[in-house]
Amino acid sequence: MTQDQETAEFMAAGPDNGAAPVAGEDPAMSRILRRETHSSRAGAAVIAAVLVIILCVYALLEAGVRAVGQPPWLVDPTTAAERIIALPGGISSLLLGASGAVIAMAGLFFLLHAVLPGRRARHLLRDPRTAVVVDDEVLASALARRARMAANVTQEQVMVVVSRQTVVVNVRPTSGSRVSHDAVLAAVQAELEEMSPVPMPTVRVNLASSGVIGA
Repeated sequence: MTQDQETAEFMAAGPDNGAAPVAGEDPAMSRILRRETHSSRAGAAVIAAVLVIILCVYALLEAGVRAVGQPPWLVDPTTAAERIIALPGGISSLLLGASGAVIAMAGLFFLLHAVLPGRRARHLLRDPRTAVVVDDEVLASALARRARMAANVTQEQVMVVVSRQTVVVNVRPTSGSRVSHDAVLAAVQAELEEMSPVPMPTVRVNLASSGVIGA
């Protein structure tokens, strides 16, 4: 079944289960939504495959050159194996340390790509008809507008940071004006409840101790 067919089936089914579903709970859409909310591992897999292929092809070519009695292109396989077995002898400490650091960084790169979930900065939204994926920046913009209205401040005085589990609202009040922490918190929470992101993040409001003059 193609992606378009899966999407068409999901939209045609409609909200026949009663309450509005969480986007992605339908099995037909889970694979598509995972692709939208998680970064692809294809790049790292291709890099690893290319490196292994190059190494194998080079070893094969060096073995073939040795078999026909020609001098090696770079290093004879037997000589290379002997040098590897003799490590760390025959090589300077600086070069050995640099080589080890490069190999360790490459290994860490592939290890992290393998074990980390690779989630993108996106949330799913509840919708009875289709699956909705929204960037965290869009959520932050909407929440900042709501917080700005509740605090009665300008756009430059509010900064919202949205992560998977937390929404942090930073507000710098205008000097001489009092901003209600509870009012801003309630406004942001109400906006989140209307959008119903999945997973639902918790809200934390920080009011700056120093105000903005002339805002």
